[in-house]
Amino acid sequence: MPPSEPLESLQFGWEEWIGLPKLGVPAIKAKVDTGARTSALHAFDIETFGPASKRKVRFTVHPIPGRDDLVIPCSALILDRRDVTSSNGESESRFVIETQLSVNGDSWPIEITLTNRGGMSSRMLLGRQALKDHISIVATDRFLQPELSYDVYSTARMRSDAPDRSLRIAVLSREDNYSTRRLVEEGEKRGHTVEVINTTRCYMAINAMAPEVHYDGKRLPRFDAVIPRIGASITPYGAAILRQFETIGTYCVNGSAGIVASRDKLHAHQIMARAKIGMPNTAFAASPRDTGNIITLVGTAPLIVKLLESTQGKGVVLAETKKAAESVIDAFRGLKANFLVQDFVKEAAGEDIRCLVIGGKVVASMKRTGAEGDFRSNLHRGGSAKSVRITKEERETALRAARAFNLNMAGVDLLRAESGPKVLEVNSSPGFEGIEGSTGKNIVGKLYDTIEARVRPAPIRRRKGD
Repeated sequence: MPPSEPLESLQFGWEEWIGLPKLGVPAIKAKVDTGARTSALHAFDIETFGPASKRKVRFTVHPIPGRDDLVIPCSALILDRRDVTSSNGESESRFVIETQLSVNGDSWPIEITLTNRGGMSSRMLLGRQALKDHISIVATDRFLQPELSYDVYSTARMRSDAPDRSLRIAVLSREDNYSTRRLVEEGEKRGHTVEVINTTRCYMAINAMAPEVHYDGKRLPRFDAVIPRIGASITPYGAAILRQFETIGTYCVNGSAGIVASRDKLHAHQIMARAKIGMPNTAFAASPRDTGNIITLVGTAPLIVKLLESTQGKGVVLAETKKAAESVIDAFRGLKANFLVQDFVKEAAGEDIRCLVIGGKVVASMKRTGAEGDFRSNLHRGGSAKSVRITKEERETALRAARAFNLNMAGVDLLRAESGPKVLEVNSSPGFEGIEGSTGKNIVGKLYDTIEARVRPAPIRRRKGD
């Protein structure tokens, strides 16, 4: 790497406007103090994270004095931890980071210690190490360099100029499977810290002032984002944990309400019906006296009888005749199980299409074909998959289905019927192995693109009373 051009001589007054672009702080007023060696930045909520060999620090900044509602989240590698003695003789152990100082188009690396300067008139102090040899100080003047403006903290500007901040991300999962491993692998490749949290080992402190999530005897740290991969068997408890993260203000890729609604097949079909999304004719009844009526409502045999709690094709039965349908329904009722009866879409011929929606876009689609002699196309039951091009109508149907549940990530399963696409299911925790393998796309990378765009950018404006 060629050496940088020598910087032109600069004059600083005792206070100057500067930028710290790599921290996402484009404008801040700094007091120049040649009596201090290292610069200091007003920071709070200081917290370390990441592996021991490469520890990082996360902190937040109020760049504008008197505006505690404006919060800039930052993160950086830790260079050191030093004892610093302030002008009043008090000693404090501080984290030291390195970042870029920007002034009038020039920039150079400086070291900064992180400390609470809430009682100081300036949020930043520039020490000798930051000033270098090319800067002369005019102690009687202020703002000898071009003045900046706090207008840069508008949301639109901040989104366009967002730095690549390392994130701390939690994956709520009890399984060590392909999808969980890929989430960790891809996140760490991007410089984030990704922690897998067993949902059932979480517990909650529920109160108005400081709601918390605890894990294995300790309060969990603040996460920038949570990726829920909650198993169907623990949906109620997993949703409760996710609601706690939502209460704290953590960004959750999928919200608890959408996950709960998508897992309840009866509720899910009612939501899709309200959104006028095409699906196979469906009927539900609680009374055994209504068996004949619900079969008539759906249509003629063959019919699908499906447990409301079914996953991965389990609890889904094809009844070839009306008599067989009645027998299956009677058997399910004898087990006190809740179920749906659906029309069997013959023209689908044992195939369906999985559309993966991330961030309001269909990022990949695959056609799944059932194993020989099996009408179910689930890959967990021996089905096969290959990449497929979908129609505009299928794409729009998948997007509408994900929006109906307010899901940022969803696997939408469609059947190709003569009357148009029919949605079978909206999966709020879709697996990545089959669709990455069949399409060759980095699906998890697209998920992280969405998380980074959502979490990194804008300053946070806290509501009064928070």
